[in-house]
Amino acid sequence: MALTCSLGRFVADLSPNRVPDEAVRVARTGFIDCIGTMIAGRSQPGTQILKDVLAPEKGPATLYFSGEESPGPEAGWINGTAAHALDYDDVTLPLRGHASTVLVPAILAEAEVIGASYGDMLVAYIAGYETWAELVRRDVPMYHQKGFHPTGVFGALAAAAACAKLRRLDGDRTAIAIAISASQASGIMSNFGTMTKPFHAGKAAHSGIISARLAEAGMTASRDALEHPQGFLSAVSPENNPDRAGDGNLGEDWAIIRHGLSIKKYPACYAAHRAIDAMLDLVETHPVKPEDVRKVSVHFSSFTSDVLCTRQPDTSLAAKFSMEFVMASALVAHRVSLAELSDPFVQRKDVQDAMRLVERDLTDDNDEENPGLAPWDQVKIELVSGQVLESERVTRARGHAERPLTDSQLHEKFEDCLTSGGSEIPADVLFERLQSMPSISARELTAVH
Repeated sequence: MALTCSLGRFVADLSPNRVPDEAVRVARTGFIDCIGTMIAGRSQPGTQILKDVLAPEKGPATLYFSGEESPGPEAGWINGTAAHALDYDDVTLPLRGHASTVLVPAILAEAEVIGASYGDMLVAYIAGYETWAELVRRDVPMYHQKGFHPTGVFGALAAAAACAKLRRLDGDRTAIAIAISASQASGIMSNFGTMTKPFHAGKAAHSGIISARLAEAGMTASRDALEHPQGFLSAVSPENNPDRAGDGNLGEDWAIIRHGLSIKKYPACYAAHRAIDAMLDLVETHPVKPEDVRKVSVHFSSFTSDVLCTRQPDTSLAAKFSMEFVMASALVAHRVSLAELSDPFVQRKDVQDAMRLVERDLTDDNDEENPGLAPWDQVKIELVSGQVLESERVTRARGHAERPLTDSQLHEKFEDCLTSGGSEIPADVLFERLQSMPSISARELTAVH
């Protein structure tokens, strides 16, 4: 069976008794982390601008667990933008996008509309994740090389699959939903460091919701939209050589178990996290002051250097994509947290001065298990005295699927996000709901009281 139709059949046939317990655990973690970052990002300017422009009328869905009502598509759009606004959300399939920030808002919105349960939502998340993974598996090169932001590009198709699952569409209608969403995939790297980057995630969530609804209503689309020579895979392929015909292992080799989720410990681009770990460990062991430092040298990938595209940022949005800033933050504040990712901190003279101390030591060597990353990242600090301090070589960032956060660290991040976002629901209450039985309804999950 061709790819578009086989994905439709797989998603339609997926049921709670067919998904492994570990897949459900990963999906639940995705919901917890994404909802935390969604609430933290709800007051960000980009989120509020989108909300003001869309001006959603009251509807059956809600915005960022506030009790504020909205139609489903607009809720997915706004919540997805909020969840990605701080760039603090999880990472999926090494540097191939942020799955939860698209899937969770789309699923939450539709689940509230149709009255689905949390268990239904978790299965829909797994369906979306596996769809995303199957598509990126068919092309080895990094999509960033062609200027694409994978979150916006693949997120639309994954969200369509997830929403089709929630709406219990059959295999053919699900394939149509995915095909419709393929014509809505978008997101370019040149908008990194601006409000439009999180907009990519929200738009993908909205596209997924609309695509599933259109397919259910009878709209047509090509049943080979993915594998056609002029279809989705060929269009987004960096080297125009995707695997359009190969067999998949859907439902046998579970990508969500093999790759899991990497939870961000710092609210900055994930490409910088290994170096942040290295720098924080180094200044903890050797408490140096910025005035004692002549140079900070960071060894990392030339590919991720392109992703970390700003060198001397003066806004918090741009600072998230700056190796110079995160090194300066670690050196000056010994932290890289939500408190430091603010315009006043970024613009401080001592922080700006510390950024000028940072040099990039780039390598084209590639980590085979994590394409786009170097085999390891390392930080060296050269002091004014001439002494050179070297960090350990970091191969996996804290929070990586192979180096996961503990339950208490995940809860701590969740609580920090809800406090930062001024949540109407106490962190412990909402965290407990998200750990609860699958029978809880979407409405019970999002209820303020």
